Amino acid sequence: MPTKTLQIPTADGRSDAFAAFPDRGGRHPGVLLYMDAFGLRPELENKARELAEHGYYVLVPNLYYRHGPAPVVELPEHIGEENRSAVFEQLMPLVEGLTTDLVLRDADAYLDFLAAQPEVSAGPVGTIGYCMGAALAMRTATAHPGQVAAVAGFHPGFLVTDAPDSPHRLAHRLTAQVHIGLAEGDLTPEALSELNQALDAAGVDYTTEIYPDTVHGFTMSDTSAYSPSALQRHWDRLLPLLDRTLTAG
Repeated sequence: MPTKTLQIPTADGRSDAFAAFPDRGGRHPGVLLYMDAFGLRPELENKARELAEHGYYVLVPNLYYRHGPAPVVELPEHIGEENRSAVFEQLMPLVEGLTTDLVLRDADAYLDFLAAQPEVSAGPVGTIGYCMGAALAMRTATAHPGQVAAVAGFHPGFLVTDAPDSPHRLAHRLTAQVHIGLAEGDLTPEALSELNQALDAAGVDYTTEIYPDTVHGFTMSDTSAYSPSALQRHWDRLLPLLDRTLTAG
């Protein structure tokens, strides 16, 4: 399977990124995959390869590129309870530095890059996000409603906040179909209800689902949160969503 390590021009410099796409030639729907807080690493490259095997050109940018190429923070081979706090202590300034303005400027660059690739077909793209990336996937879709046809977020963070521009408050801008797969503690019942009410009021075609027996980070096999059954459920929800929105017809 073809893969590339890329440098994508942005308004603030150049973002390193990883891309995977089918080896059978031709053009394929584009998917923008937003990383979790731990950053661009082999775990996410493997997810991109898996998606590419199903017929998509998948772009995974290093959202922390302003601080250097990935890995910006040195990660242990396995992120468990014994080292998680120390890793997050290094990561939180990077996460907090990703303001909405920066995220949207970068999203413009990533979508423009996808549209310009000879392996990417014309037409809508999908946005996928893990952890903090779920909110970024949603923000990208609300900022580009004519371009993003599918949004998927897994073990999300920052989807429902008190901020005036909280992603759930922008649901009226969505034209994409949406799936949000949550761990049992990702959102309070009140916050999940608020999210569902916002999506209902906006007339969005969506599903939100609490994956049973999960904790935050359940898709990531390089962490102690990993659940093989929940990862499979994630593929069982994600692949049909992309198929019906990006490849139908």
